[in-house]
Amino acid sequence: DAAYLSAGKIPGAGGLPVGITGRGLLLLSGGIDSPVAAYRMMRRGLRVDFVHFHSYPLVSAASREKAAELAAHLTRYEAHSTLMLVPFANAQREIVARAPRPLRVVLYRRVMMRIASVLARKISAQVLVTGESLGQVASQTLENMMVIEQAAGRPIMRPLIGMDKNEIISEARRLGTFDTSILPDQDCCSLFVPAHPETHARADAIAEAEAILDLEQMIDDAVQRTEVVRNSFPLHNETS
Repeated sequence: DAAYLSAGKIPGAGGLPVGITGRGLLLLSGGIDSPVAAYRMMRRGLRVDFVHFHSYPLVSAASREKAAELAAHLTRYEAHSTLMLVPFANAQREIVARAPRPLRVVLYRRVMMRIASVLARKISAQVLVTGESLGQVASQTLENMMVIEQAAGRPIMRPLIGMDKNEIISEARRLGTFDTSILPDQDCCSLFVPAHPETHARADAIAEAEAILDLEQMIDDAVQRTEVVRNSFPLHNETS
């Protein structure tokens, strides 16, 4: 008495259900790359939470606002997420005052990895995730990424590592994050950046620079002052 007709197929997202492969903490910069990295890991079944490092009040709150908007947008693909907003200005002040100028960006990133590892442990995230693409900026040379990863307390997933910028932009447009990502802001890693940052950092030089920094105090200060936003979809958030 009835018949079903098929006029074609509409591709779905593909991949695996979010959460079945584990939990990761993504370093969400507010730029184009990291939201794409988040979505790619969600498609592989990873529940993704977010950590954003900001330099407010040394700069405006624009990067915080972008991170919150991007995290809320990405939450529609996994129903629930946590965004941690980490004040990074105090750590930057100490690094700028005491460390060699060319090593600033690498030192920023190593401290971020340490803080992110502490926060990941608090939420039982097994891995960190970044939007790094090999050779794209000074901190993403092979040597610098190796030195930076040594400071992380857990594995780092880099789903965009072999993609070029045009490929990443195309995926960001499709994902719906591109227009938010290109809004003007000042990323904390761009603050006090030297004219000629080190692109081939050596482990011994980094160890010498970090020996005069109070890393434990930096990390404790940042973790204790972290603001937590819990998102769910349909859109709802709670801040603590």
